[in-house]
Amino acid sequence: MRSWLVYSNPDFMAKLTITITVKLFAVYQEAYGVSELTLEFPENTSVEAVREYLIKEHPQLSKWRDVTRFGVNFNFAEPDTILQDGDEVVLIPPVSGG
Repeated sequence: MRSWLVYSNPDFMAKLTITITVKLFAVYQEAYGVSELTLEFPENTSVEAVREYLIKEHPQLSKWRDVTRFGVNFNFAEPDTILQDGDEVVLIPPVSGG
């Protein structure tokens, strides 16, 4: 019986993760101090999971969890939208001003 160590193949490993760009606005940008992040996640990651990652890194953002909308590649997206390698994600908190 032969066994295979699939993870030893670097091409296979490269397909297990995706790299996305996250554009930050308003309170998200204030918390991170930058307007854009490049992040790596496992395949089949949802846009909602990206939000949860950002909140875990900056817990003060948790009060915006339920009012943040999502955009993926210039289109509004549902929280369960699965991301693809190279996607651009926008988290859209409510804003005010005049």
